[in-house]
Amino acid sequence: IYQTNHEGCLVDAIQNAYGKVDGIVFNPAAYTHTSVAILDAVKGVGIPTVEVHMTNIHAREDFRQKSLLTEVCKGMIAGFGANSYILGLYGLIDLLK
Repeated sequence: IYQTNHEGCLVDAIQNAYGKVDGIVFNPAAYTHTSVAILDAVKGVGIPTVEVHMTNIHAREDFRQKSLLTEVCKGMIAGFGANSYILGLYGLIDLLK
């Protein structure tokens, strides 16, 4: 488990996970819509990743409805509050079977 509000630290954590984890459950928060660096990090490591959001990003402002990470994530869970993390983990486990 890792938490930070700093984009570069998130990129470092993703890159450092290479060869150490089977999958990632990740809430990119506002970086969902803006971070090409995080997109490149997830793409670069090739680790199966599930994107999670506590709110339903598709029911929010127009600019929040587009995720840059969709193309590299295996799935997305959104709108279930803190349970989004649990649902994302269950989804990842299923993908890894």
